[in-house]
Amino acid sequence: MLKRLAGCIREYKTASILSPVIVMLEVVLECILPFMTAELVNEIQGNCDMNVLLRYALLLVLMAVLSLTCGALAGHFCATASCGFAKNLRKDLFYNVQRFSFSNIDKFSTSSLVTRLTTDVANVQMAYMMLVRTAFRSPFMMIFSFIMAFYMGGKMAWVFVVVMPILAFGLLMIARKAMPIFRKVFRKYDNLNNSVQENIQGMRVVKAFVREEREGEKFAAASEDVAADFTRAEKILALNNPLMQFCLHIVMLVVIFFGSQLVISSNSTALTVGQLSALLTYGMQILMSLMMLSMIFVMLTMSAESARRIVEVLDEGSDIVNPENPRYEVADGSLDFENVSFKYSKKAEQYALQEINLHIRSGQTVGIIGGTGSSKTTLIQLISRLYDVSEGSVKVGGVDVREYDVETLRNQVAVVLQKNVLFAGTIKENLRWGNLEATDEELIHACKLACAHDFISQFPDGYDTHIDQGGTNVSGGQKQRLCIARALLKKPKVLILDDSTSAVDTHTDAMIRKAFREEIPGTTKLIIAQRISSVEDADQIIVMHGGRIDDVGTHAELLARNAIYQEVYTSQNKGGAEDGEE
Repeated sequence: MLKRLAGCIREYKTASILSPVIVMLEVVLECILPFMTAELVNEIQGNCDMNVLLRYALLLVLMAVLSLTCGALAGHFCATASCGFAKNLRKDLFYNVQRFSFSNIDKFSTSSLVTRLTTDVANVQMAYMMLVRTAFRSPFMMIFSFIMAFYMGGKMAWVFVVVMPILAFGLLMIARKAMPIFRKVFRKYDNLNNSVQENIQGMRVVKAFVREEREGEKFAAASEDVAADFTRAEKILALNNPLMQFCLHIVMLVVIFFGSQLVISSNSTALTVGQLSALLTYGMQILMSLMMLSMIFVMLTMSAESARRIVEVLDEGSDIVNPENPRYEVADGSLDFENVSFKYSKKAEQYALQEINLHIRSGQTVGIIGGTGSSKTTLIQLISRLYDVSEGSVKVGGVDVREYDVETLRNQVAVVLQKNVLFAGTIKENLRWGNLEATDEELIHACKLACAHDFISQFPDGYDTHIDQGGTNVSGGQKQRLCIARALLKKPKVLILDDSTSAVDTHTDAMIRKAFREEIPGTTKLIIAQRISSVEDADQIIVMHGGRIDDVGTHAELLARNAIYQEVYTSQNKGGAEDGEE
């Protein structure tokens, strides 16, 4: 795990090395200061003149300034290293997530990935900042202070060694109690973020059903649950400070008591006042170093779970990868499903799709009809390798999709998904997701095909109109048409519309289909729809039921022989028939 995280330091290695090196120099200076102070006290006791005092004063001031400068430089390099490390960590996480397949996303959940990119990275950044500065400063300070304490106080310094095992044992017990709680609390953080994300995305529904109070109560309960676990963990970690303070005060009392007796009894021959003063200072430095180490220990305890969660994402490889020698050209838009079966997880007992055999010629328009849960969307997601088949093969242009370069395949198979997404930016910027090099004329042509040009022209800023995040300032039908235009700009060999005209009226739906027939006859068009009218003029219509193909035929053929199709047609035309009879 540490090796994987260390790979994110990269260009910040120099700052990461300079910080502890300068810290070491700072520690040496700070450890010499008490020694010089002790010498000054002894000189004063010996009735020295003012020249000696001034010499010591200037030396102490110079060393203090050097120590301060080293501290400032170490802080600068530490901040540079930790912030840069966190930047690289977020970048690596985000880039790896971008390579994930849908199944990888399903494994972690969106809310969990957001937590790992934010809270977990912040925890690891804080831990790294302490590692490159405090984690070096404290051990060095302790070691040098021990050396100087033995040099100045002799056997008296052993009291500092005795207290070490007591503290080590106490810290170990605290960590053993706190770690399991932190593991649990980060999982609850994921659930809390999921609740927030779901609530914000569904804000219109919440307000429509006047459920603000109920949703607030749910969030408060989840938040209190997280707070309770954190409080429990913090209470355990809080024992660390009293333990340190207790040991500090006991050691100081022992040193002062026995040291004072030694100074008086030996008349400052075995131990001078200056040496006792230095010994107390070194004792304070040793115990303060231990306190800082305990703080590092606490931070590392908290961040260890965050680090594990981050590395889990970094090490996750996409299920969808390029073959060794990928194909970079798609011949045409023909589609072949050969004995295809699919399930979302290897552990899943039930198949989402079973025994799919389907052959579509390039340029055909194919409708897909079926009830909710019949796996229509799952079927089309296999074409662009959003998921890979569990059994059988899916071919585009006569070649198994797993043999193509993924980017090449997806550029030739444009999918307008059921959940349409627009991004913050202008209409032009959103449309150019389909083709970054598209000219204004190409944008307008695609929008005319998608019946979007007229409503765009009515906006004061036209194609430069700003779209809010998620496309909240345009209607559902407008959003669908913009997404269709965006897909058309890719000039794909296969165009898939996953219920992408459900929010437009039947007249506009018919206009879009007419434009497709006339303007892109060579493109294979797959249209998933709930309305029979959206697919009745298709070359063939696929009827799906329970993850299987129930029937394939034209509108007239299915109306004559297929019970599911007849039922859907009748239910959608019943009202019109009754109105006609009246």
